[in-house]
Amino acid sequence: MSETTLPSVTTATGDLWVFGYGSLMWRPGFEFEERVPARLVGEHRALCVFSFVHRGTPEKPGLVLGLDRGGACRGIAFRVAEKNRADVVDYLRAREQVTSVYREVMRSVWLENDARQRVAALAYVVDRGHAQYAGRLSLAEQHRHVLQGHGQSGANRDYVTATVKAIEAEGFRDAPLHQLATMLHGEAHSLHASLPDDEQR
Repeated sequence: MSETTLPSVTTATGDLWVFGYGSLMWRPGFEFEERVPARLVGEHRALCVFSFVHRGTPEKPGLVLGLDRGGACRGIAFRVAEKNRADVVDYLRAREQVTSVYREVMRSVWLENDARQRVAALAYVVDRGHAQYAGRLSLAEQHRHVLQGHGQSGANRDYVTATVKAIEAEGFRDAPLHQLATMLHGEAHSLHASLPDDEQR
């Protein structure tokens, strides 16, 4: 399966599933028929992408999420009607591929619904060879970048806070993101110890 842009995604038949693990969870920005909690195995959610556009600038980069190698990730799978497939893919490419830091791939995800079925979903995985790949930064480094980051889509800290809220709304937590959110808020009021952790690495 191609690890770069997939031209056939727009021309294939049938409905399209899209896997969201960051801002797509709380601001998909496209029309969908169904929204289902889902789990992807093989990559984990990480603040591993320097943001030069949406949440930062080249001079003062912010940090945004990518799917990075190893582990698993819980998120949301959106089912897009076949008639909207091409438009949604075009929209996602314009949004996610501004600097080509993500690879557009198809991944198997397990839907957390009654049927527990596996579907192939469009996902955006970080390109580890790209200049904006940040790798595994320390919590202090993440904190510094998020505090300074501000881009076309707003403040970086708002991005982190909104993602944490979306994760909590699904009934689990992402330990590294929650730890960072605690630092950003200066207190732990948004943390819920009873929520299970997302699988990381």
